[in-house]
Amino acid sequence: MTTPTPTQAPKSGPAHHLWRLTSFATSPQARPALLGALGAVLTTAGGLGAGSTRLHDPLLESLHLSWLRFGHGLVLSSVLLWIGVALMLTAWLWLGRRVIDRTATEYTMVATTGFWLAPLLLSVPVFSRDTYSYLAQGALLRDGFDPYIVGPIDNPNSLLDNVSPIWTTTTAPYGPGFILVAKFVTMLVGNDVVAGTMLLRLCMLPGLALLIWAAPRVARHVGGDGPAALWICVLNPLVIIHLMGGVHNEMLMVGLMMAALALTFSGHHISGVSMIAVAVAVKATAGLALPFMVWVWTRDLRHRRGYPPVKAFAVAAAASALTFVAVFAVLSWLAGVGLGWLTALAGSVKIINWLTIPTAAANLINVFGSLLFPVNFYGVLDVARIIGIAIIAISLPLLWWRFRHTDREALIGIALVMGVVVLFVPAALPWYYTWPLAVVAALAQSRQAIAAIAGLSTWITVIWKPDGAHGMYSWIHVLLATACAAVAWYSLYKAPEPSTPSPAPDAPLPAPDASATHRPAGH
Repeated sequence: MTTPTPTQAPKSGPAHHLWRLTSFATSPQARPALLGALGAVLTTAGGLGAGSTRLHDPLLESLHLSWLRFGHGLVLSSVLLWIGVALMLTAWLWLGRRVIDRTATEYTMVATTGFWLAPLLLSVPVFSRDTYSYLAQGALLRDGFDPYIVGPIDNPNSLLDNVSPIWTTTTAPYGPGFILVAKFVTMLVGNDVVAGTMLLRLCMLPGLALLIWAAPRVARHVGGDGPAALWICVLNPLVIIHLMGGVHNEMLMVGLMMAALALTFSGHHISGVSMIAVAVAVKATAGLALPFMVWVWTRDLRHRRGYPPVKAFAVAAAASALTFVAVFAVLSWLAGVGLGWLTALAGSVKIINWLTIPTAAANLINVFGSLLFPVNFYGVLDVARIIGIAIIAISLPLLWWRFRHTDREALIGIALVMGVVVLFVPAALPWYYTWPLAVVAALAQSRQAIAAIAGLSTWITVIWKPDGAHGMYSWIHVLLATACAAVAWYSLYKAPEPSTPSPAPDAPLPAPDASATHRPAGH
């Protein structure tokens, strides 16, 4: 059989997809994909010694590679890993210039995701040790404990050895859906950390697939560009390196949340609310989108069925609540747990870094105020965090009411409430910024916005250390991260915009949706 030429390309089936991928890999469009793949390989190799490795690693010992974790071996591993990250960031910015000049396609973005992700599927956790906590919490449920009542330390086993000490006594802050996933993993692999990490990472792939499916659809619905959305919220190093490389359940939550929004905007409201309930059953943050989804349903009832405003809102709110409670109750019943995880959300107060405004303000007051008078840092921190919670409590209902008139406004509202929560909660971690980023991907697609996203994402990515610690108390690390962010911002801020009409998109755009621009107000 002869190899298909471009005119003999298979028209459908696996052969078609393989031919298309092979054609892409050998084309100039694939250069960023190949550069990023090389970076991912180096990141994976360097992670063996410099990543968030196990305290005792028999696998490395059996391969005679333990030397990678100490002395000159650790230096070599760190250099390899950071070169890999630098190559992935460079490839991402390279693609960003194509997004700005509108020469990128959705297929290029999806195929590039595969090239970058494949090596990382074999990596040890990088930039975070959370996966060890996930496994220990899943083992609690597996062994008959309630992870919302006791911490991993109450179930001594080999998994506990790798959990960060700060989390050994902390109850699980995740929903019953994710605890079920973690239980499933530990039931299959027992206490095998390597197999558990690999399987847990594979369990995040459905979230990535849903994000790839939903992000361009949501973007097109509000007049945005599909490839730009994928560049912002899928190929972003915060997603590829932190969520997938670091194995974070945000990957599931964000994918489910964006799929819920895509379903809601296409008129499938019950499916959308059901999906958001599953997302909340992974992590509570997804629930911030639900009130805005009620506005979308309200407008549909008004315009499709002629309901008066108050009745439309009452029906949409009641149907949303009933659907949400029913789906969540089933998941809780399957997991055999209650709502105790909500009280564990306060566990984030143990984290102290500069990624939220209250904690950053307390640090600055401590640094500069102590030059003039004695400062009780923890007292200042408590007050700053109380103010932050008050700002969240006041802002969320105001934003919900303000951004109710159109589908685009609903997206803006979701992005803003998530941004407020990330910035003003007691503590945040780099991957928290993927929450608003996924929604912003459909909205902020100008050159200036893309450049700002590039700078912020780069800074947050590199301010963290590969072993899961942060570098925010090292001025050298902060300055280097800031320099990298400035380069990323400048490289795209000065990128040329298209001088010719944009190429045809990969898929036909849906008919314009009146709700995205000028539907009347809801309730």
